[in-house]
Amino acid sequence: MQAAQSPFDIHAIQSSWAAFDSMVHLRPIHDEAGHAQMVALMNSLLDVVGEEEDHALSGLLELVGDVVSRYEQEHHAIEAVAPKDSLRFLIEARNLRQEDLACVVPQGNLSAILAGKRKISAALAGKLGKFFGVSPALFVPR
Repeated sequence: MQAAQSPFDIHAIQSSWAAFDSMVHLRPIHDEAGHAQMVALMNSLLDVVGEEEDHALSGLLELVGDVVSRYEQEHHAIEAVAPKDSLRFLIEARNLRQEDLACVVPQGNLSAILAGKRKISAALAGKLGKFFGVSPALFVPR
């Protein structure tokens, strides 16, 4: 019986993965230390990727964001709130005006987000997370 041919070069993947894994250790998160490590990686990626949705590392940023979000949903669950409502709450709680967030998001885009007419991108979620000092996952739709 002959093994099925794979469209992937598993040996090349194994070699590349070993090098990548030694730097990043990308795994599902099982504890707070792993969570802290993945959040640090996510923030580092956000610093590099910025708003560039077609950046070479944007796929990795999205994957790491999903891993962080999944862990936070399971271990730090709070009642599900729409990202726009979380944003509105933080703005109001800190007595900010939309203009105060101009360094993060243009006012027109912010108005559209708060009205539910525009979604928050992964890059913007990272910027909002840094601005407010919270996890960017707070602004990612569930």
